[in-house]
Amino acid sequence: MGNTMSNFAAIVLSAGTGSRMKSDIPKQYMDLNGKPVIYYSLKAFEDNGFSSIVLVCGKDDVEYCQKEIVEKYNLTSVKAVVPGGKERYHSVFEGLKAVRGADYVFIHDGARPMITQDIINHLKEAVVKEEAAVAGMPVKDTIKIVDEDDYVSETPERKYVWQVQTPQCFTFPIIYEAYQSIIQDEEEGWSIPMVTDDAMVLSYATDHEVKMVEADYRNIKITTPEDLLIAKVFLSE
Repeated sequence: MGNTMSNFAAIVLSAGTGSRMKSDIPKQYMDLNGKPVIYYSLKAFEDNGFSSIVLVCGKDDVEYCQKEIVEKYNLTSVKAVVPGGKERYHSVFEGLKAVRGADYVFIHDGARPMITQDIINHLKEAVVKEEAAVAGMPVKDTIKIVDEDDYVSETPERKYVWQVQTPQCFTFPIIYEAYQSIIQDEEEGWSIPMVTDDAMVLSYATDHEVKMVEADYRNIKITTPEDLLIAKVFLSE
């Protein structure tokens, strides 16, 4: 692949509650075929030979994650379990601070257990070439943009519309500086846009292009009880 000497790090995000799961257990710790959902993401990066994996979780979950996930399943590549922040971008920044020294960093939602070695390897190739690459898939459905009252205002051409997934990966310096910039602007009292993924932070702070990389429709995010059932079917295959 031409990047064997590069230092790849991964940040796996485990913040969030089980509100849409109708459960007291956060979705990332729910049982999926005998192991917690988040185990699968951590194991995928470990199996790929990542030099450093950092798990970012709620501050009350640090001890649980260390003992019941990292130590229990002997995930030796997980170098740190760090408490996250108020919003997703605060949590990612905490993770970035913990992987300083990496050449490339993958940022992944722990509620996506179906990540595969193929997805990781395709993204590795892309990020080495492009500096910023994001997993996703072309949408299957027609998409409508609506106004505040739910009336259709436009229909984008389907071939240009992708559903975005994670991992999202970047050269370390460009994403670290982008996150530093948005956090600094927030601290200085600037209005920060609603940021829902890492590519948005890069676009907020820089004009760097982001390459979409075709991943897999099975790389779903577990958000509702149905998603857990679907993931079980995928795993049994």
